[in-house]
Amino acid sequence: MRMLGQLLDVKGLMPQAVTSSSHASELASRLDRRDLMRVSCAGLPALLRQMSPAMAEDLAPRAKSIVLLWMWGGPSHLDTFDPKPDAPAEVRGPFASIQTKTPGLRFSELFPRLAARTDRMSVVRSQINYDTAHRIAGSIALTGGRGRNNADVDYQPNFGSVVHRVFQRRSELPPFIAIGPGKLTTAIADMQGFGGGIWGSAYDPFPVRCTELDDVELPTLELLDGLGFDRLSDRRQLLRDLQLRQQVAPGRISDWEHDVLRAWQLLTSKEGRRTFDLSQEDDVSRGNYGFTQFGQSCLLARRLVEAEVPYIQVNWSKWVENIYDTRTDFGWDTHWLNFEHMTDRHGPIFDRAAAALIDDLEQRGLLDSTLVVAMGEFGRTPKISANGGRDHWSRCQSSLWAGGGIQPGRVVGASDDLAYDPVTDPVTPEMVGTTILELAGITTEQRAELRVLPNGRPIDGLIQ
Repeated sequence: MRMLGQLLDVKGLMPQAVTSSSHASELASRLDRRDLMRVSCAGLPALLRQMSPAMAEDLAPRAKSIVLLWMWGGPSHLDTFDPKPDAPAEVRGPFASIQTKTPGLRFSELFPRLAARTDRMSVVRSQINYDTAHRIAGSIALTGGRGRNNADVDYQPNFGSVVHRVFQRRSELPPFIAIGPGKLTTAIADMQGFGGGIWGSAYDPFPVRCTELDDVELPTLELLDGLGFDRLSDRRQLLRDLQLRQQVAPGRISDWEHDVLRAWQLLTSKEGRRTFDLSQEDDVSRGNYGFTQFGQSCLLARRLVEAEVPYIQVNWSKWVENIYDTRTDFGWDTHWLNFEHMTDRHGPIFDRAAAALIDDLEQRGLLDSTLVVAMGEFGRTPKISANGGRDHWSRCQSSLWAGGGIQPGRVVGASDDLAYDPVTDPVTPEMVGTTILELAGITTEQRAELRVLPNGRPIDGLIQ
């Protein structure tokens, strides 16, 4: 029985939750002699295909979908989920703190809806990053580590790209979708860790643009001028003919061809496009999220969870490339007008949309199988600047976690009295990534084989 448990684990098919000897023995005890013969003769895949539903459930990932609410720009931990009501005014800021549903846990007054739902989520208050430059810190936060030789190049793949590679056949839709108004970029350069990294662009996210109305754009599927569906059909038929001539065997179609088929289905199938059609939602549902770009993006994320997309990243906003460009809201990079932006936009928009997403997933029976994470690349300086804002701060930040595999109602870690540094063991980017991938069902062995966070460990006290 122990050998069987080890075999399941080595193959990367047993999640960490059942790799202990007791769990392995429990699973193995439910296999009869015929099952064991199948392991030795037909191999492990044959056994897994014939497992009972109860046994298959033991091996399933706890989070079938991941939704990352990416607060691009770096939100202030003091003005969100780690307020310091007893700190001096130049640190505390103008916002009061409010009691949440979790005893002893307080949030900024700007987040009353989330405060009323902390029994369904947990907050990490000891998270850190290794850099204070947006593009570098963002890449580190989304990949779990620095680029090659600590430079801003050759990053490991985004967590979503890892999920893409492991679960690319789960849904007819792309396995890694990024919802936002544009690329994650800065005035200096694009962020490198947004997608496939060293694995290449094949594992980049599928981009989707969403507006505050019911407009959803799929920019990579827009037809070129003069290229209609008739011509596309001719090209598809030519591709099939070439495959027949080359005698391509069934099951040997390349990953590239699979992506072509997926894109073709999205272009030509009403059902494929229906998922992206927010007009299918009633006004009450859409209003719960808020008629904002971020709110409707979160609603679209829920529809993608229903469509079994494994990884969805919702980006708050496009990075401001020109500080005089009024079409952007500066993201969460509030060097100035911090408190005005937090009061008028960031606080109420995020509070409404994130709370609605959690409610919606729970009401539809999807929260237990969907991991929702909200974070940015770093926090912001505790001391308010002369510009009336807060600057970059990598030594301490907060994040929210809810859903698939997360222990709700917990506070993980703590910062000091002025929120400068953690007073408990810091939660590193590696730990964040390991936690996400483990809950997605990607084992230590699989990560080692892919060379992605092979030595990472999950966040202590966060996983059920």
